[in-house]
Amino acid sequence: MKPKFRSPSLVAFGKFLVISVIVLLLFYTFLYNPPCDKYSDLSSPVEIKWSNSSKTMDYPTNISYIKFVLVGSLKTWKKRRPYIEAWWRPNETRGNIFMDSPPSKEFLPWPVTSPPYQLNEDVTKLPVYPKLANPIEARIFRSVLDSFKLGDNKDVRWFVMADDDTIFFVDNLVEVLAKYDHTKHYYVGMYSEAVISNFLFSFDMAYGGAGYALSYSLVEELAPLMDDCLERYPFMHTSDHLTSSCLSDLGVGLTVERGIHQIDLVGDISGLLSSHPISPLVTLHHFDSINPIFPSKNRSESIQHLMKAAKIDQSCLLQQTICHHRPTNWSFSVSWGYSAHIYENIIPRSVLRKPLETFGPWNNKARPPLYMFNSRWPSTDPCEAPHVFFMDSIKKMENNVVLTTYNRTSPRNLQPCSSSGNHSAESITKIQVFLQATARKEAGRIECCDVQYVAGMDVANVKLRACINGEVIA
Repeated sequence: MKPKFRSPSLVAFGKFLVISVIVLLLFYTFLYNPPCDKYSDLSSPVEIKWSNSSKTMDYPTNISYIKFVLVGSLKTWKKRRPYIEAWWRPNETRGNIFMDSPPSKEFLPWPVTSPPYQLNEDVTKLPVYPKLANPIEARIFRSVLDSFKLGDNKDVRWFVMADDDTIFFVDNLVEVLAKYDHTKHYYVGMYSEAVISNFLFSFDMAYGGAGYALSYSLVEELAPLMDDCLERYPFMHTSDHLTSSCLSDLGVGLTVERGIHQIDLVGDISGLLSSHPISPLVTLHHFDSINPIFPSKNRSESIQHLMKAAKIDQSCLLQQTICHHRPTNWSFSVSWGYSAHIYENIIPRSVLRKPLETFGPWNNKARPPLYMFNSRWPSTDPCEAPHVFFMDSIKKMENNVVLTTYNRTSPRNLQPCSSSGNHSAESITKIQVFLQATARKEAGRIECCDVQYVAGMDVANVKLRACINGEVIA
């Protein structure tokens, strides 16, 4: 039997059909199927997102776009009012402090120097109320919802939640939030300094006392779901744990900003403040649980004193600058606007950037590791123990120069360091630091400095400057 041969025209037509089908399939696939990562937020594991402080966003934010949701109690208001009024800017900052009961006659008329007060909705009327493990925290948790429902949300880009004993550094807060796109879902905050706190609650939870920020688009989605969340988690004991869990269920993870401080520490936190991370200082919390941060001042006076530097340049506040004076083998560490240290030895920056453990753990029964950062033990070795100075005054001078003066508050009471050639710094009573404040310091960048000191004098001068490319601080 002879084989049958197909005509060339039929073969060509068949190839044309096959190619056409393939092209149509490819066209359909790319046109009607979005990239797989478009919907990946809710299906992928929740992860902590570390902020990129060098990244800038084309979404300019100023203070008028931020709405504060502060939570207080009438019982604590008298004591904590000075904390809020130290940073609140009437007619500039916006938001409310939510109280658990109407102000008594003692607090009326309500001062314009404080945030306008609002009463929280009555949580006792919620169906879930009998099952709540901690109704007070449910009130705090719903404060964002109460604020959202007030309706005065025109141009709001961020809701910022905090306690009434939280100190904000508003200019730095604006700079931090300006990095992020408020039209997307962002939950910006910081975990606790204490390992035990994070272990008991969550390592990827923003602590409400330290403060956290929620983008408007996120609050818009979260608000109608908050009471459902209470129904889901009535057993939770803290508002920040509730918030973190609800956001996790929405697929939103924590974006970490290291300048937000819960201060789950006790005692003298000068060691921490003298070695602040390379991040803008945004908040400080728990002032009632720590010693006053300046010697010879009470807590309110200490905050007001720190704010003197904050009013001049928040971008430099508490930023650590380290340099060496080779003729005396001394190391200088300046935490601008707060403290200065002299070490009678050449010590690398990698060591001095670790906080001195002048403080204690929040839970005195906790076992090591205690902290979420590396620290140094205070030493009686004269080559390791610093001479400590605290900011006494600040003033603007000609040509945009800012002079901060740091005074010794007590003698070190140790012999000179023998390895430095017995160059004692005990005679120095004052350190003057000169800052050329022409623009805000770039976040994430350290500065360097030069020391001017004449042997036998009781004053040392330190001039801050930009680091030279490749400059090693060791």
